[in-house]
Amino acid sequence: MYHRREYPGGRLLILPRPLVHEALRRPPTSHLLVTDAGYFPHATRHARSRLRGSPQAIVIMCTEGSGWVEMDNSRCDVEAGQFVIIPPRVPHSYYADPDKPWSIWWLHLAGSDLPALLSAVGLTPERPTGLMADPIRLVELVASICDDLAADETQASLTAAAGAAWHLLARLAAERSNRAGNHQSIARVQTYMRENLATPLSVPALAAMAGFSTSHFSARFRDATGYTVVEYTKRLRMARARQLLITTRDPIADIAHAVGYTDPLYFSRQFTAVNHLSPTHFRTRSLEEQVH
Repeated sequence: MYHRREYPGGRLLILPRPLVHEALRRPPTSHLLVTDAGYFPHATRHARSRLRGSPQAIVIMCTEGSGWVEMDNSRCDVEAGQFVIIPPRVPHSYYADPDKPWSIWWLHLAGSDLPALLSAVGLTPERPTGLMADPIRLVELVASICDDLAADETQASLTAAAGAAWHLLARLAAERSNRAGNHQSIARVQTYMRENLATPLSVPALAAMAGFSTSHFSARFRDATGYTVVEYTKRLRMARARQLLITTRDPIADIAHAVGYTDPLYFSRQFTAVNHLSPTHFRTRSLEEQVH
């Protein structure tokens, strides 16, 4: 398995193609297989162009910054909180924005069940982007796929990665149903929360933004995301803190302020509760992993 980091703090995992051919001939990976996966933070000058397309479907989830994808002679901009699906064998190009390059989690997928799963998600080359209603869970799934592929090349690891990929596509399909069920107001609030991590956020103010009473908003928010507003805010802030710990040398106190905590000690306790590592230990371990 090929495994390296192309961007500081990033990940890149590619299965050997002989192993891909073998895995696609035996169940359960014949039904769905992750052939490549990774994470590119702040991917300056990141670009790909495939005139004949890719043999696999490509899923790209943008968590920060922006970029664009070109298919069928048309360009579609991609912003933070959106995902893109490029079907197999469709010629395409995609690029990180030169001024605010995207941070993306991505994977390549193959298998006999892939067409039905992509159909359920509902994107097309003409309309290839969708809004991630619950980016935290989706990113956790792709991160777990990377962990599985990084472990080894056994059938068990490939099957575990395939299971997480199935879950990912199922959630994207479910979010399509949620969007059809008029969850756009919740999605708008989630976008605001992601873009204003350092701003104090009150549930009544967010409810007013969505046009609901506080109690109705809280119920709908939990239904859409699986989290309370407070827990969702904390996880958004911790995800951003992890990125800053990996990609910058900023002091812990500055990172705490950047993600909305005025008390660095309280931030450290919250970070440790979520990650089971203190911010300092998390940064140290990440640096050690980059060296090895």
